[in-house]
Amino acid sequence: MQAGFQSALAAQAMFPVLSPDEMAGHYSENEVSKAVRISRLTQKGGAWDLIARRVADIPEYRERFGKIHPNEDITFVAIANVIVDFVAYEWRADNSLFDRAMSGDEDLSNEAVQGMKLFYGKARCGTCHSGWFQTDHKFHSIAIPQIGPGKSARFEDHARDDGRLRVTGKVDDAFAFRTPSLRNVTLTGPYGHNGAFASLEQVVRHHLDPLMSLRSYSIEMAVLPEFPGVYDDQPLDDQEHVQRIAQSNVLPAVHLTDEEVAALLSFLGSLEDQAIRLGILDDVPSGLAVDR
Repeated sequence: MQAGFQSALAAQAMFPVLSPDEMAGHYSENEVSKAVRISRLTQKGGAWDLIARRVADIPEYRERFGKIHPNEDITFVAIANVIVDFVAYEWRADNSLFDRAMSGDEDLSNEAVQGMKLFYGKARCGTCHSGWFQTDHKFHSIAIPQIGPGKSARFEDHARDDGRLRVTGKVDDAFAFRTPSLRNVTLTGPYGHNGAFASLEQVVRHHLDPLMSLRSYSIEMAVLPEFPGVYDDQPLDDQEHVQRIAQSNVLPAVHLTDEEVAALLSFLGSLEDQAIRLGILDDVPSGLAVDR
């Protein structure tokens, strides 16, 4: 590990560029993925150097880095630090109606107040979605239906995602995923670790009876891009696999009326921070297309 990361968040921000399943690609696809595959990361000429060189080869990035860190080379660590400066500013969600209500500056609607009481009471959401950012940061299995390619090693051919088990090797961690924060949850669909639910109401209702939801799930509930030859519902056809997911579930069923579900959704809406910060740029120095 090289020194210089200004925070743990800065180090974490650079994990995706080295992940074959996220940004690096798989072996033989590009020079970065090859370096990652043979564990050449921080060495001279390794993946960190290759990524930093790509950025340094773009004149406008060199100019912008020069304004921030004059007379310094563009390194992987420097890139991580400027990315996290942006992330920490742009993705804050601490000025929601909920925050202002808790500080006494504004009031929640009557429906949102009812929803908050349900959230921290009868619906038991606050058991895991605890604290100011509505997460205990722990891992739980809540029987989210498995869709998509899953995660597997090079020698495996399954389409499942074992969740935390892949990290710890503990059977009790099978199909467990970290509790997400619910800040801006109205804006962060699709929902579930794999995007199995397109709407917030769908995933809220899943929490109310995970086993029934799992067994009645239809892949039409997800919004998926068209990829020829892709069979995203393969895991759903494996009834033994579905049963293992069901057996791992830790959430008890809770009955809420439609009116109570609506109130819960109203409270979740109060967690949305509507502040406009930098937003999406029209273009970037690399010239790559910006998805708006």
